[in-house]
Amino acid sequence: MRVGGPISRYVAYSSTRSLISGAKKIWADGDDWMALGSGSNLVVSDSGFDGDVIHVQTRGVTVKKATGQRVSIHAEAGEDWDAFVAHTLAQGVRGLETLSGIPGTVGASVIQNIGAYGSEVSDTIESIDFLEYPTGVRRTVLAEELELGLRTSALKTGKLRGLVLGVTFSLEPAEEGLSIPIRYDQLAAVLGVQPGDRAPLDAVRPTVRSIRASKGMLLSEEDPDSVSSGSFFLNPLVTEKISLSLPQEAPRWLVGDQQQDRVVPLEAGTPDDVTFSEPGLVKISAAWLIEYSGIPKGFSLPGSRAAISSKHSLAITNRGGASSGDIGELARYVITTVGNKTGIYLVPEPTLLGIEL
Repeated sequence: MRVGGPISRYVAYSSTRSLISGAKKIWADGDDWMALGSGSNLVVSDSGFDGDVIHVQTRGVTVKKATGQRVSIHAEAGEDWDAFVAHTLAQGVRGLETLSGIPGTVGASVIQNIGAYGSEVSDTIESIDFLEYPTGVRRTVLAEELELGLRTSALKTGKLRGLVLGVTFSLEPAEEGLSIPIRYDQLAAVLGVQPGDRAPLDAVRPTVRSIRASKGMLLSEEDPDSVSSGSFFLNPLVTEKISLSLPQEAPRWLVGDQQQDRVVPLEAGTPDDVTFSEPGLVKISAAWLIEYSGIPKGFSLPGSRAAISSKHSLAITNRGGASSGDIGELARYVITTVGNKTGIYLVPEPTLLGIEL
């Protein structure tokens, strides 16, 4: 977001061996530290960070195992995420195509459990190569240990603390050149298929990137709306009762054992007939809640250089010269305004360092 302040110490590591050695030394010294991928989902206070920044720049992609049904591909943590997605598709395997265009690194993708257009990275993670803090023990952590949830994980909550060294994904051969099932209505419509159907694999990635660009979600020097951390707020999960208290036009998605990105249209006068999947939670569109609460696209507080994107209500953008204080003030305004209007308090998606909301 082009905000932040000074750091005490910064070291970039381009090999796993040097990364492990450097991290162990920093941890032994007992100083504060943080790991950095590309910083695309990190918003730092103008006061900066008084500690060591470990910049993970490791590279490398290898096929670990291939059977008739699955292909295990390992990527080092510093690999650029979007480039890695393109690499997997070039190898003729599917599973990550709807996650095209998301900024960041492979290692950070697990921490955040990135997701878009009906898919999450948790759908394909097999395991991670992990360096535990503070012991410096290197071990393999299986997907089930990561507690992957809606834009969160045990790595993000701090239950698992250390460094992601690499990630192994379980993908599948793209039979007949087709993608995974397209579960997101908007994407399916643009691709010309029905939700749940497959589409030509080589069409999905450019289509996803085009949609993201139209929403200011691909970084471009020509587009001020793209100077953001992406979606700033999570789509809230609420109870069925709270969901039905909202206007019938509020977009909402069924959430069951497997989250489905399928909008539930509520017929006028028949909300009581709607049956939601277990465990009884419903995902509500945060973008809709923001606009319903009277905050339009392009909104900015007086004198602020931060603004809601003119293309997407979920993004807070730096319109040039914004401070982290501007970002935080606008985020607090959105949270308070939506909370007062609907009783639902939005939660920020990016990692905030030194910023209190």
